[in-house]
Amino acid sequence: MEKVLVLVKPDGLQRGLVGDIINRLENKGLKLIGLKMMTVEDALLEEHYAHIVDKPFYVEIRDNMKSSPIVAIALAGPQGTVSAVRLMVGSTQGHDAQPGTIRGDYGMVGSFNIVHASDSPENGQAEVQRFFAKDQIFDYERSMDRHIVSTKR
Repeated sequence: MEKVLVLVKPDGLQRGLVGDIINRLENKGLKLIGLKMMTVEDALLEEHYAHIVDKPFYVEIRDNMKSSPIVAIALAGPQGTVSAVRLMVGSTQGHDAQPGTIRGDYGMVGSFNIVHASDSPENGQAEVQRFFAKDQIFDYERSMDRHIVSTKR
């Protein structure tokens, strides 16, 4: 199973979009394996955004992420889950994102793009481990999985 991390950023939390975002992800058939509200410290942000920490726009992202709690969502699904979530999230810039995507429906500009989502299966695994302790991730069976996940491809 692929794992993916979705972070509802402060703008998504402040606008009351957490429930809608979780609803969209669950309606897709993704399995919720971890969920928590948290504040983020500089060290966690620097690790998470290591690929852009030296960019001039990092300070805006850091300050935005620290302006309010965030909601961390860990999801699991079959091969292709990360790609599916990326499609549901939409382009980074809300004004460029397709209608029907989370960012297309709710985002407008820059770091106020509602959510973060893992961009590869490898990063999904690493990001879930970064934001959730082992005892915060749940492995359980859902009866509906046989209607969502085929054992044959």
